[in-house]
Amino acid sequence: MPPEWGANALLHPRRHVAAATTLPHEDVAFQSDGLLLKGWLFRGRAPRRGLILYLHGSSDNRGSGVGIAARFTPKGWDVLAYDSRAHGESEGTECTYGYYERRDLIVALDAVGARRHVILFGASLGAAVALQAAPLDVRIRGVIAQSSFSDVETVARERAPWLATQAEIASAIGIAERQARFRMADVSPVRSAAHITVPVLVIHGDADIETKPDHSRRIFAALAGPKQLLLVPGAGHNDVLAHEDVWREIEAWLDRVDRPGPE
Repeated sequence: MPPEWGANALLHPRRHVAAATTLPHEDVAFQSDGLLLKGWLFRGRAPRRGLILYLHGSSDNRGSGVGIAARFTPKGWDVLAYDSRAHGESEGTECTYGYYERRDLIVALDAVGARRHVILFGASLGAAVALQAAPLDVRIRGVIAQSSFSDVETVARERAPWLATQAEIASAIGIAERQARFRMADVSPVRSAAHITVPVLVIHGDADIETKPDHSRRIFAALAGPKQLLLVPGAGHNDVLAHEDVWREIEAWLDRVDRPGPE
């Protein structure tokens, strides 16, 4: 396998633009590292409880946050969903799995004037970004991390084609690092977990063959603050949230997380 192919697969997820939504929202755009990132802000009904920032997975876009908004805005939550760099309508050509994206998240909070009680809700790549950003901002009061990887090097090696040699994988990683100007060793939700003191709900399908549930087990073990691990029987990587009992667990967890009054 030419290492350049592997580097390209790592850095350039397929780009899909979200379909228009009829759910009432405000268009949001903000600059981070010179890139224009675009999203939607859905306003919650009074009394307001805080802000849920939804972070989508690789090759996905803000459109997958519409269902989150439809569920939680009637319960008083504002919901912000934006296209990550190199995804959807946002600028950027390279995905760095949280190395730069965690800074984008903080800028997104500033862009919508978030002041306190922010809950991060990330799916797959988005969960990894959320975990890496959580120790960086006191406004973040909790994290829901669904199907995260524990560190990007491990999951890249696990997902590499069977015919790729270890030397080819290492070469692909090196090429990706030089092209995108980052270090994959620094992309580690499990290392960030040791610095997270706010409550975290870790969710993973126990039948996930794309990102094995051991990734979430390692993250859970490393978390420093209040934590809950929910392994969903029979669920794979992309159908974890298709179970209504999982949503009941999420809503119960949100109710348990200490929340201030309206902003």
